[in-house]
Amino acid sequence: MLAIIPARGGSKGLPGKNIKLLNGKPLIAHTIEAALNSKSISRVIVSTDDDEIAEISKQYGAEIPFMRPDFLATDNAAAVDVYNYTLDRLENEEDKVITEFIVLQPTSPLRTSVHIEEAIDLYMTKKADSVISYCQEDHPIFWHKFQTDDGRIEEIFEQNYLKNRQEIRPTFYPNGAIYIFKRELIRNEIYVNENSYMYLMERNSSVDIDTQEDWDYIEFLINKNEK
Repeated sequence: MLAIIPARGGSKGLPGKNIKLLNGKPLIAHTIEAALNSKSISRVIVSTDDDEIAEISKQYGAEIPFMRPDFLATDNAAAVDVYNYTLDRLENEEDKVITEFIVLQPTSPLRTSVHIEEAIDLYMTKKADSVISYCQEDHPIFWHKFQTDDGRIEEIFEQNYLKNRQEIRPTFYPNGAIYIFKRELIRNEIYVNENSYMYLMERNSSVDIDTQEDWDYIEFLINKNEK
């Protein structure tokens, strides 16, 4: 299976995070190595607009068949457009048909090759159209609220305060670590349909780095596990 690692150069929350050293290696290297160590992945491609990210990615064994154009490297660029651009170019330039692929974001360095293999196995076993990694939410979704412009509390859902937390059906949120898609699904700009499945991951493997606080927490987890 083809793996795509999307890694643009611009980052507002944590500048330069994709090549920032985490436990002695650039952040993106953790995902490249996990992908290369997965027996079900035949090819690892990094999609980037940044020359330094591209060079470091090559050093760790990923391919950079072409650079991502600037219009797909902005804050507003949609991920699905990046996937379709990458797949279209690969198919056209290499005269091949891609029927399925996996996306591994570099901001999930605690996702391992074991997680990847388990998710791919679920995808294959279920003959799924997509498999996306999720983590269980600790608190009931009904506790979430909007805030009005003047600071008041506004309900999102119909009030459901009479139930104890243990009585409420658990909910799950996508942790950003693994996305497996049939090509046709993404061609139609769809992530989830009636044949999509959750791959569940533990919270301590599900940290997605966006801020310095996220980075500090991941360093804490790594140091804790190494003791």
